[in-house]
Formats: sequence, structure tokens, C-alpha cells
Amino acid sequence: MAVIDLAGYIAGLKDQAVEHGFHVHDERHFVETYSMRQAWEVDLHPEAACGGPLDLHLAVELDPRVLLAFEDHIMELREAEEPEDRFKIPLIFTWSLPPLPSGPDLLVLATDLAGVGGPDLPIEVSALDTYASVTDPAERSLTIVARVEVSLSEVFMGTENLSDELEKCGVVSEFLLDRAPAWLED
Repeated sequence: MAVIDLAGYIAGLKDQAVEHGFHVHDERHFVETYSMRQAWEVDLHPEAACGGPLDLHLAVELDPRVLLAFEDHIMELREAEEPEDRFKIPLIFTWSLPPLPSGPDLLVLATDLAGVGGPDLPIEVSALDTYASVTDPAERSLTIVARVEVSLSEVFMGTENLSDELEKCGVVSEFLLDRAPAWLED
């Protein structure tokens, strides 16, 4: 029996996202049968983006070795002793937009988003140019990714709270939604 309820944690994380103005559209849970690696994915978007153009994808990945090491650590603790905060799992937020005919300057966007996300929500900006055929112009797709670490100790004790990160995700989403109409113009 597991000492930590990660499925319950993901359900609570979805509730927190809803409290911060996001709509949850889909969720998936994957278990790799050979290694027992698990992943939870949640598709959501800000309330202001119903019908597009912005989507937000949340993913939590669990390496079974981290979970087993954490469980061993919990079993070694004396009563009323708190677990060490050295067991972490990644939580990845990925924003995506449709192809942008008038895409932004990536360096300027990365700099602007660094100011919006701050040090608690470091953000990566990347773009992909796709050519349908050699004679067609490039279609630029933009991807924005933020990664945070989730403490298994805090999840275990029920103190893990991602309200600040979700609040910043809302601000990043608003920032992107404000600028998307100019980027989508042909």
C-alpha cells in the first residue's frame, strides 16, 4: 500500500486550478507497465480562452524509484518526525497557441515572460517553424513551458500548495491572450 495518494493530490491540484480561473477539459493517467513510471496530464485553459486560442497542459511525472525511496524514508521515521524535503517530482505547465502568422520576437517575449513568471515560475519560450512544402511560407508555432518541483514530503503532510504558481500561470495566460490577436493577424 502506498504511503502517498498522488491521484488524490492531482484531483486537489485540478480543484486549485479551477479556483484560480481555469477550466479543466480532460485528464489522463499513464502507467508504464515495465518500469511503473507514471504520468498525469490535465488539459485546461483560462476562463477567458474558451474556444481558443490558448491552451494550457499540466503534467506530473513520477519516477517509481523516487516514490520507493520516499516510502522507505517514511518507514524509517520515528513517530511525530517530519520527512526530509529531498524527494521531488516535476510539474510542467505548457502553454500552446495555434500557428502564428505574425509571431513575436522570441527574445523579447522570453524577457517579458521572465518578468511575469518571476523566479518562482521560470519560463522557457521556443518556436517551431513548419514548412508544408518547399514553396510555402513557414508556419510558426509557439510553445511556452514552466517547470516547478513538487515536494513529496509536503504532499504527504498535506501542506503542498501551488496557489502562487497557479496564480502566476493565470497572469502568464492573460499576458499571452492579450497579445495573441496581433500575432494571429495575417
